[in-house]
Amino acid sequence: MSKIVEDLAHFVEYTRTLEGDEKGEAQVFCDRLFKAFGHEGYKEAGATLEFRIKKAASKGTSFADLVWKPRLLLEMKKSGEKLHLHYGQAFEYWINAVPNRPRYVMLCNFKEFWIYDFDKQLNEPVDVVAISELPRRYTALNFLFPDNRKPLFNNDREAVSREAADAMAELFRKLTRRTSNPVPRTQAQRFVLQTVIAMFAEDIDLLPAGIVKRIVDDCIEYKQSSYDLFGALFRQMNSPEPAFAGRFKGVRYFNGGLFSKVEPVELSTSELELIGGDNGAALKDWSKINPAIFGSLFQQSMDAEERHALGAHFTSEADIQRIVGPTIVRPWRERIDQAKTAKELFELRRELTEFSVLDPACGSGNFLYVSFRELARLDLRILTRAEDMLTPREFAARAKPISAISPKQFFGLDVDSFGVELAKVSLMMAKKLALDEAISTLSHDQAEFVFSGEDAIPLDNLDEYVRCDDAVFCQWPKVDAIIGNPPFQSKNKMIDEFGRAYVNKVRAAYPEVPGRADYCVYWLRKAHDRLLPGQRAGLVGTNTIRQNYSRIGGLDYIVRNGGTITEAVSSQVWSGDAVVHVSIVNWIKGESPGVKKLFRQNGDQLDSPWEVRDVATINSALSYGIDLKDAVPLKVNAKSDACYQGQTHGHDGFLLDANEAKLLLAADPSLAEILFPFLITDDLIGTVTGKPSRYVIDFGKRSILEAQERKYLFSRVEKRVLPDRQKAAAKEKAENEEASKDNPDAKIAKDHASALEKWWLLFRMRGKMLKAIGKLTRYIACGRVTKRPIFEFIDPTIHPNDSMAVFPLADDYSFGILQSSLHWQWFTERCSTMKADWRYTSNTVFDSFPWPQEPNMKSVVAVSEASTALRSLRSQLLTRHNMCLRDLYRTIEKPGAHPMKDAQANLDDAVRAAYGIQHGKDAIQFLFDLNQELAQFEGKNRPVQGPGLPSFINDHGLFISTDRLLP
Repeated sequence: MSKIVEDLAHFVEYTRTLEGDEKGEAQVFCDRLFKAFGHEGYKEAGATLEFRIKKAASKGTSFADLVWKPRLLLEMKKSGEKLHLHYGQAFEYWINAVPNRPRYVMLCNFKEFWIYDFDKQLNEPVDVVAISELPRRYTALNFLFPDNRKPLFNNDREAVSREAADAMAELFRKLTRRTSNPVPRTQAQRFVLQTVIAMFAEDIDLLPAGIVKRIVDDCIEYKQSSYDLFGALFRQMNSPEPAFAGRFKGVRYFNGGLFSKVEPVELSTSELELIGGDNGAALKDWSKINPAIFGSLFQQSMDAEERHALGAHFTSEADIQRIVGPTIVRPWRERIDQAKTAKELFELRRELTEFSVLDPACGSGNFLYVSFRELARLDLRILTRAEDMLTPREFAARAKPISAISPKQFFGLDVDSFGVELAKVSLMMAKKLALDEAISTLSHDQAEFVFSGEDAIPLDNLDEYVRCDDAVFCQWPKVDAIIGNPPFQSKNKMIDEFGRAYVNKVRAAYPEVPGRADYCVYWLRKAHDRLLPGQRAGLVGTNTIRQNYSRIGGLDYIVRNGGTITEAVSSQVWSGDAVVHVSIVNWIKGESPGVKKLFRQNGDQLDSPWEVRDVATINSALSYGIDLKDAVPLKVNAKSDACYQGQTHGHDGFLLDANEAKLLLAADPSLAEILFPFLITDDLIGTVTGKPSRYVIDFGKRSILEAQERKYLFSRVEKRVLPDRQKAAAKEKAENEEASKDNPDAKIAKDHASALEKWWLLFRMRGKMLKAIGKLTRYIACGRVTKRPIFEFIDPTIHPNDSMAVFPLADDYSFGILQSSLHWQWFTERCSTMKADWRYTSNTVFDSFPWPQEPNMKSVVAVSEASTALRSLRSQLLTRHNMCLRDLYRTIEKPGAHPMKDAQANLDDAVRAAYGIQHGKDAIQFLFDLNQELAQFEGKNRPVQGPGLPSFINDHGLFISTDRLLP
């Protein structure tokens, strides 16, 4: 016997001496468990007993029995306790155990461990291990060992689901990509889905066991026709008349719409083997398939182009619970737990069975399935409480008249017809799984009585409940809660993906929503309008819903029209295929007293750390700090010509490699009039030199006749740029004609037509910007999309790309203000985003940023000297360590001493002094108040100090040093 097994055997023997008292014996149980897995004890391993966790929705503080970050959260229950009734509590502890949330969660009742991996599946544990079997099954708890071994689970539904989905998706691809007689897409989808349901049904005892495998074997071994056999099976599954004999005797009536149309397929041997071969899908344990991730099958059966066009994406269960939990489960659970009598409980049960839910972008039904399952578990919560209060006879008398949760309480809308069919199927499967769980939860006699007559088939016909329709325009059903994950499509891509006619139609239907808002904003607005007072909604959106035009059209509208955000995720890495960060918002139409929870993930990886804060109010910016949405653009900034976007070349045909450009310039120096170093953000902060890697052909405002005098460069642009601009203009024209046909007054686009008119010129040459920087010895620039405050002086012979924000300011004082932490904080609160990065824009960041109003000469000098010192130190460190700016600033983010931290602190102190911000005063609040004050001054025509050196400085040259990035 190995030492591991021996130690675990001793632990098992020890547990037999315990009575299973949660309060009195849990802590010593935990300590002995850690010792059995090779630690000196729980404390020595770094775990904490009675770990403080703040409850969601302001319900105070709870204490998890043991937390060992980032590996384990363990919650103990008394001996014999039904553990599946406590998974909701465990999940809520896990959600709030941030930062460094534990990967695994275990529930234990002194008899068995229920192990959860909530990142992968929520509906049930990935494994259940009896303590008596621990010496044999300890690999499921491998994460408890000091060296953190990979656990081996027996009930990993995600792994089984993905294997089965892969096999069936491959079948779909084979059918539709045949070299001869390819199966039409819709027919292949329906056939694959019917096969999936048949395999699932036989493994949960709704069809005779092995029926699919036998069909495949007969087709392969005896050359029978799959067209005949699968067709006959599916037709029998749709027949109310049972087969009294033959192969399909015992096949019950399924109905439900999926089998109403049977179009069988004659399968090849390789196609049959994907279903029933040695490693075929029929050999998987379909009883372990997780319907909540059936969307993976849906996704994989779509090609990449269509998936992108529809904004389709897979939602992890953990993310689904971030909506289903606060919007549906938690409010109901609080009502159930507050009920004091059986009468109250059964009245709640009656309400629960009438409670309806809508997902207006249901896709393959993941949100609806999880909602069904959670409502069914709430029903069980009511019944188990009532069972403890009543005698069996009283319980039966009150429970029986009320039916179980029905799929007909759930409504869905989607534009994809196959997704709609899959959503119906998910709900049909949910009913059978919920009944099985209910029967296993209640005492045997009561379960048989309460749920007798409740049958999983025939399947409910959900054609009226889950429909193929465009939620933006169609009438939504009246329901009690709205949840879901609307399509991700940015304002910039809507026309390309949907066509101008459709986009015009959307904007005409919602004139109050800014035209530059993202697509998902229309779902937010429509959902709020559909809610009645006291009803709730929860939706996922791109994280731009909390910014600028999207926020105005959605979240601002919600909070200004009676909505209260109850729980939200400001930003998190999306768990699906779409490479975006998302926001998640739950709200109620009406008041919701108490503290709210606001989550935020910091970083770009799925496992990046989380933070969570309790706040009195969640603002429409979903931000922890002061809400700057009411900061006012200042005229003195907007008219200062001190902030621009760099040049948009519009086509790579305008670009040359730096080496090629230098050779051309050496041969003909006069080309320097139209050939310029072209700086992008990645060059500036991502390379050791920071210098431009490419040059740009910029003919300025030259006519076509003047431009073609530079024959080589003109010919290059003509060959590479002109054809693409002709294609883009033709496409734009066709879209405009389509839009005009649909609506003669529709707005039409002219960008590509205008670009074709002067195809030899850059798309956006930014003449005013070039004129402004051309007057200076240097200008300031930073990346428009960035995570870090990195500003730099640039020589004006370098043209900035549109990835750069450009500030035509040459003095050290202005640089110090922009490089200060005060400006960075204003930037991060006001700016828009791409993924997790912040985007610097003049209209949202610069125009509203108030500059110091009454700095004296001493403070101007101090800021200038501090900014010069910071750049000098930065340059020395870059050279000494052969680093790029990005890598240097990454080291600043790490804990510990750093010379740049001291230099930045000195600059920040000088800037605060220039503003006159007293020690201890919140800088952002000060800046916001100053913004409001200056806006009032401008309204009264009082003078306001704008960007740049203060007006009392006469000799600007005193504050202009010479360091800058040279070509």
